[in-house]
Amino acid sequence: MGIKVSMFSGGKDGLRAAQLEYPVDAFLFLIYDFPEPSPHIVNLQATVASASSIGRPIIVKRLTKGNEFKETVELLKGLGVDTLVAGDVFVEDHLKYMEKVAEESGCRLREPLWGKDTLEVLMNDIEEGYRLKVLGARPVNLRESVGKVIDKGNVDWFLELAKKDGADPLGENGEYHTIVLESPLHKERVEVIDLGMKDLSCCRIAFVTSYFKQKV
Repeated sequence: MGIKVSMFSGGKDGLRAAQLEYPVDAFLFLIYDFPEPSPHIVNLQATVASASSIGRPIIVKRLTKGNEFKETVELLKGLGVDTLVAGDVFVEDHLKYMEKVAEESGCRLREPLWGKDTLEVLMNDIEEGYRLKVLGARPVNLRESVGKVIDKGNVDWFLELAKKDGADPLGENGEYHTIVLESPLHKERVEVIDLGMKDLSCCRIAFVTSYFKQKV
């Protein structure tokens, strides 16, 4: 029998997709060679901590530039993946790429967030107790949120920043990136210690380290 693997960077969309398709057997973090720093890659240990708090193993694979598709297919085949879960919402190119990956690797693709309203998805996350640490942002106003934890207490402030930038509230166009510190799937809260922050021409990125804390 095959296994169900969910694409997971530690952020809200991947986790929401996994939650909707739960249980999943493992999370999958693929490292691409980006031309600029990725908030998720530079904070990889926080993603591992989040997966560990949920109680699922996480598979981390660095992909070779130019061979990303081939190596992803080979990995999924080697793991015996039967179902692949991803958290795309409206970016057609992402969906088509994932469909091709699934087809070539012989597994079924599940995209439970596809076509949903992005504001509704974010607010559902917040209402269910997701606590989101913003690790990086591109637009000028949203950069104010980098390093902040977004929850019920300040989500309206966060959405106002996004509105000023004309950004998608879920960040589906890559406007911002998060790490989930707490959710219904987390057995423990993930707490973070801020190590620093860096402003680049493209974005602002936070650097963190993490530890576990029992839920109250």
